[in-house]
Amino acid sequence: MTIHFVVHDEGDSVGVVVVEGLTASNRIQGWIMDQDRIIDFDAKNDIPIGHKLAIRSIKAGDAIIKYGVDIGRAIADIAPGEHLHVHNVKTKRW
Repeated sequence: MTIHFVVHDEGDSVGVVVVEGLTASNRIQGWIMDQDRIIDFDAKNDIPIGHKLAIRSIKAGDAIIKYGVDIGRAIADIAPGEHLHVHNVKTKRW
């Protein structure tokens, strides 16, 4: 079994890709570390290593939670398996 992304806390809304070459339409698996539990779904986009992906549905305006910390807000609806980056997430700092 290959782990494609990791999630630190069950309350997080995103995981971090930990493999090269993650491509759209592939079934991917992630490890929720605090529960030692595996989740899986289809990747909706190609996602580079180190980038974030949604692990649950996120509505525009929702907080993005990574490592248990609010890191920004969604500016568009984001489905599980979608890439999160500057096109759909903004910082709350400005």
